[in-house]
Amino acid sequence: MRLEGVVLLMAVALIGGVPACGGGGGSGSSPPPAAPSMPSAPSGPGTLVSTALEIPAGMDGGEIVAGRTLQIPSGFGIRVFDRVSEARFTAVAPNGDVFVSQPGQGTVMLLRPRSGQSPQHFTFLSGLTLPHDLVFHTEGAQTWLYVAESRRVTRYAYSTGQTAGGTAEVLIDGLPNASLPELHGAYGHPLKNIAISSEPKLFVAIASSCNVCASDAAADPVRGSIYVYDTDGRNGRLFARGLRNAEGLRFLPGTNRLFAVVNQRDDIAYPYHGDFDGDGKDDYGRVMQAFVDGNPPEMFTAVRDGGDYGWPFCNANPRAVAGTLDLPLERDVQTNADGSQRDCAALDKVSVALPPHSAPLGMSFLQDSNVPASLRNGAVVGLHGCWDCSRFIGHEVVFVPFDAQGTPGAAQTLVTGFILDPVAKTRWGRPVDVVPHPDGSLLISDDYAGAIYALYPK
Repeated sequence: MRLEGVVLLMAVALIGGVPACGGGGGSGSSPPPAAPSMPSAPSGPGTLVSTALEIPAGMDGGEIVAGRTLQIPSGFGIRVFDRVSEARFTAVAPNGDVFVSQPGQGTVMLLRPRSGQSPQHFTFLSGLTLPHDLVFHTEGAQTWLYVAESRRVTRYAYSTGQTAGGTAEVLIDGLPNASLPELHGAYGHPLKNIAISSEPKLFVAIASSCNVCASDAAADPVRGSIYVYDTDGRNGRLFARGLRNAEGLRFLPGTNRLFAVVNQRDDIAYPYHGDFDGDGKDDYGRVMQAFVDGNPPEMFTAVRDGGDYGWPFCNANPRAVAGTLDLPLERDVQTNADGSQRDCAALDKVSVALPPHSAPLGMSFLQDSNVPASLRNGAVVGLHGCWDCSRFIGHEVVFVPFDAQGTPGAAQTLVTGFILDPVAKTRWGRPVDVVPHPDGSLLISDDYAGAIYALYPK
């Protein structure tokens, strides 16, 4: 199903008893009327066509086998660029070298493209603790590779053509992870994400330690937040909060406007007085799989200085508006039933709703890239896919178009087909990150199949 169809179900689902996101104030009132039908999605990827995955010699094996197909835009091809186990976040060096994090292995790999051959492999960094996001940044004559580990952010001096990292400069240390005594060895989202603005400033996302817990919002540093620092790690302060697990932090090119994709909570309770499941009883405060499947939506959103995006006290509400843009927040019945913790109506709205539990991870803007013009005015997001839903959703790459004023529109499917059977919950791939390469292709990492794909214009 195309993504706009999935989100349409979110918007109208309660009309016919199909589970979807609730609306209203979340104060125990009856469910409000369903929102009007969604507007049609703006142009972008266009028609998707079933296309065979091209597998160069020596790159098959595991989940990558002959006969795999994906639905991609007409006029594009897709091939296996390289095989990298546990491939997570990627960054492209000025000369086109591709850097890939492998958190579970504590390494950052360098892939050097070669014409007509598979890329060369180099272990650029090793011995790290859950390395995740990677960002290149140049100040003056010096280019740096910034690396986000679970406990710290480091940077390495980089020169074009270099194949091994030098000495780490530790910029920020002591970031929260499972070593915190108060967490007793359990940290639900230890991986860190980073971005660097043109000012320049360094932004670090600190995800929540759990699914939903008020203690994170009172911690120091605040968990479920984004902090900002000088690029040398000094002068850190809280930038925004209420972001349960902010991934894919990136700046809209030509601006200092920060955007992020956010993984929202699981096992949400029904926030209204009413009979949702048809058994004749009031379901207020109950956790029901049919409701959890459609709630709450994930977030693609602008993040402002001083912003509060609700977690763990408020959730995005797609039924209160016509479509999936500028979503207000409603009370979480389990943490903020009476509204005493947060006034949800006064908090920041969500720019764009993504399907619930689709787990958006990597995000890149394409405005300053070499991709075809049809995709250049927007962002791409890898939807890793759900774990706690009754049937698979996500597992695809989506495109978020932007207008000339820098306002995002409804997401559209760009690459899909990794799910084999949504009901049986079988799959052969899980997209993570999506980045543009100087050759005009989009590189898509997949930590499930252990691969990186190139979506390229023919």
